[in-house]
Amino acid sequence: MDYTIFYIIGGVLLIFSLGVKIVRPTHRALIERLGKYKTFANPGFHWIIPFIDKMYMVNTTEQMVDAQAQEIITNDNLNASVDAQVYFRVIGTEESVKSSQYNVDRYQWQIVNLARTTLRNIIGTLTLKSANSERGKINAELHKTLTEETKSWGIEVIRTELKQIDPPSDVQETMNKVVKAENEKIAAIDFATARETVADGEKRARIKEAEGSRQANILSAEGEAMAIKMVNEAAEEYFIGNAQVLRKLEAVEKALQHNTKFIVPQGSDLVNVLSEMAGIVPLKNKNS
Repeated sequence: MDYTIFYIIGGVLLIFSLGVKIVRPTHRALIERLGKYKTFANPGFHWIIPFIDKMYMVNTTEQMVDAQAQEIITNDNLNASVDAQVYFRVIGTEESVKSSQYNVDRYQWQIVNLARTTLRNIIGTLTLKSANSERGKINAELHKTLTEETKSWGIEVIRTELKQIDPPSDVQETMNKVVKAENEKIAAIDFATARETVADGEKRARIKEAEGSRQANILSAEGEAMAIKMVNEAAEEYFIGNAQVLRKLEAVEKALQHNTKFIVPQGSDLVNVLSEMAGIVPLKNKNS
């Protein structure tokens, strides 16, 4: 009798433990009884009747699926290898979780195939060059299509990203050569522009230097003219009748300032000029 009670208590504990279910915060659960939907389970402790009830866990965190690389013929008849990733999550409400389980079979696999088909439709209308330059537009169209198509699945498509749009190897090599040539052309133009700028600067510097020299010469000439005028006026005022003598003296003075050597014979202009300015009459030779 004691063993019977022990077995009963053990059986009850076993059945109870088999029915204990814990739902994590990252999941929601659907409880079915004998194949029919019974209730929705939020995170926390739950107990179901073993062998009669069954709980199905559903991950409601953000997930990623790879659309897998595929060959797509572009509008300019080139084969491009295209790959993309789709980020999504199951909305955590009861209706959305039910839709993800009852309205679609293996929604991850369905999203991958839908993304691949959508990419073929989009890129097939574009050239390879435009497909590479319009990645944002392709991502936007892919996201829009997936959002509309998965609306009844209880799924939110968060974002889509193109991983690659690779042309055939020979086309890629040609494109690299074109890009290299364009870069070299731009570098050559920039170098020529820089040289032209330097040449213009040097030219402007020479022009300014010439203008400065010209202005200096003009000012020097004007100064000399003003000095001559002032000397003439002074000579006329203070040295009346001796102006010519003064000019001769100035000429001799300038020559002497430059260390010019002169042989001064008797009766030369220098002696005559100095004598005239001093009021001295040159002595005559006794033999004369």
